[in-house]
Amino acid sequence: MRTKITLACTECKQRNYNTTKDKKNHPERMEIKKYCRFCRKHTLHRETK
Repeated sequence: MRTKITLACTECKQRNYNTTKDKKNHPERMEIKKYCRFCRKHTLHRETK
């Protein structure tokens, strides 16, 4: 089953993206490089609660 997660920018701490992930395949927290419109650049985004 896929669960909803929120991705937050590691630099400005803004919650920018909502997505889903499969907890069976990825039990650890997700980290993706994505565009942050507040920083106006690509930054690392981490999964938040």
